[in-house]
Amino acid sequence: MENQVNDLNVLLADLNVFYRKLQNYHWNIVGKDFFAIHEKLEEYYNEINEQIDEVAEHILMLGGQPLGTMQDYLNTTCIKEAKNEKIQDNIMFENVIKDLETLLKKVTDIKKKADENSNYATSSLMDEYISSYIKKLWMLKQMMQ
Repeated sequence: MENQVNDLNVLLADLNVFYRKLQNYHWNIVGKDFFAIHEKLEEYYNEINEQIDEVAEHILMLGGQPLGTMQDYLNTTCIKEAKNEKIQDNIMFENVIKDLETLLKKVTDIKKKADENSNYATSSLMDEYISSYIKKLWMLKQMMQ
């Protein structure tokens, strides 16, 4: 169970940095589609915020201790922070796609390990995230064509 808690803490760190990144983009996006993108980014970061809470509480249910400081997250994450600067939509979309692909790989790996250990609560939670990330990736890639 300790390895699973460690994997979930890495996911928690990634989600927290991704949340901040999405919010940064929400504030700094520029371009002709500003209004639509600004609104969509808020939808995305609100959903990620819910996932942050779910993962942290799930870690507690497994008897672990969730990471809780920004320093912990920055020391653990695979997600690169956004810069404090204006960003064009095409660059932002490429970055979000890359990060969602990273998250999808991570939750898929966590699900596989959870299934191997008959940890069906963790597996089920990861199913929700897998579906969410796959749909977002499909939509974003359609927009990039």
